[in-house]
Amino acid sequence: MRTHDQSVQDQFDSRAQAYLSSQVHAQGPDLAHAKSLVKQALPATGHALDVGCGAGHLSFALAPSLARVVAVDPSPNMLATVGQAAAAQGLVQIDTRQASAESLPFADSSFDLASTRYSAHHWRHLEAALQEMRRVLKPRGYLLVIDIVGYEDPLVDTHLQSMELLRDPSHVRNRSAKEWQSVLGAVGYADIQHAQWPLRLAFAPWVERMRTPLERISVIRAMQNEAPREVQEALAFEPDGSFTVRTGLFWARPA
Repeated sequence: MRTHDQSVQDQFDSRAQAYLSSQVHAQGPDLAHAKSLVKQALPATGHALDVGCGAGHLSFALAPSLARVVAVDPSPNMLATVGQAAAAQGLVQIDTRQASAESLPFADSSFDLASTRYSAHHWRHLEAALQEMRRVLKPRGYLLVIDIVGYEDPLVDTHLQSMELLRDPSHVRNRSAKEWQSVLGAVGYADIQHAQWPLRLAFAPWVERMRTPLERISVIRAMQNEAPREVQEALAFEPDGSFTVRTGLFWARPA
């Protein structure tokens, strides 16, 4: 039986190109907002860390404003894809390093920015990862977290988490905005700012990216069709299974 870490690597190692071409990951108002925050707050000589970088879209967005971006991921195929795409775009500022979020192979106070996008919902030990990111940050550095957020309403949240897990066995949890605020404060971050945007997930590409088996797709569709009205309205289910969630962005500094 596989461990969670093995499940994450197995899921994503073979899907690097799918994530590179994914429009959900390659664009969005959160990326534009992140670029603006970093450009305003960090000098052009700044060094950034992109934890759980996936296919590298956050690294690609931030690199033109910085001297160096280190893209970190446990998947070697993801890192190879990032390296190839960065070279094709002329982004010589981007380096890659294989590592997990909970064990970053960098010295204390190495980076002006520690960031992650659409990765933290796979982290089993969220607090440990955030503490590691804080450790490698300079005292006046910044933390940037972008992820799909969960819901305060337990009924809605249970349906969302269940669909996510059926689609992707490596899923752990989408935390709500309140949960994020709480855990960030608990592990030593302050001046926490939060923004969020709706994110429509087209059903066919959503399940194709993970090669979700047909039997699980059928369960997801049945769950959607049988969901109470409150859930259907909150997640804006569409006839083809597409639905809308929320992307949250959190910007903070070490306390």
